Amino acid sequence: MKLDILAFGAHPDDVELGAAATLAKEISLGKKVGIVDLTQGELGTRGSAELRKIEAEKAAEILGIVVRENLSFADGFFVNDKEHQIAVIKMIRKYQPDIVLCNAIDDRHIDHGKGSKLVSDACFLSGLQKIITEWGGKLQEKWRPKHVYHYIQWKNIEPDFVVDVTGFMDQKVASVMAYSSQFFDPNSKEPQTPITSKNFTDSIEYRARDLGRLIGAEYAEGFTVERFVAVDSLDKLI
Repeated sequence: MKLDILAFGAHPDDVELGAAATLAKEISLGKKVGIVDLTQGELGTRGSAELRKIEAEKAAEILGIVVRENLSFADGFFVNDKEHQIAVIKMIRKYQPDIVLCNAIDDRHIDHGKGSKLVSDACFLSGLQKIITEWGGKLQEKWRPKHVYHYIQWKNIEPDFVVDVTGFMDQKVASVMAYSSQFFDPNSKEPQTPITSKNFTDSIEYRARDLGRLIGAEYAEGFTVERFVAVDSLDKLI
């Protein structure tokens, strides 16, 4: 199955927090979108790998994601080496996305930066013909996505471009809150973490509202790039 967009996240819920509204908007426009989680988030203070799998499936259903896979890399300990790059390359060649979204280049959680670099490197290597991979007993064709964009996570990194996601925030918030084990719950007896506060949950909306304010929209999501952003003409900007 060829996808228009393939979003990678170091952990289940990374994609939802960083880019769910953008993906929901693209899906509403007829795009086919998939998600690949690198780890099962098994080191998370709350929940478990099994529970987060259920939550990830629910979030994907809310967004209309056509396929979601998990590479089961070691949470906290995966590295950017040949073995992990080949696993990501197989996903890229399997789904042949035009656009890849991945973690923030620099962030609070060490897996985010590692995941970002791993996926970015794999996108380049996937286009090299002499790297041989197989899927389902068949040789895969080389494939290099046209664009690689990094969504913004914990840190307030200045975006290189923003997407107007007005009308899709309710869907984003619902997909995030599908991970009920991970976020604010006043009745929970489990340990508190930086993402379990009400302030963090509220930040999902107020950060998007602030980016929207800066472009004259109600809500927006921001992304960074590794190369210049190009437009067809000046009137293509909003």
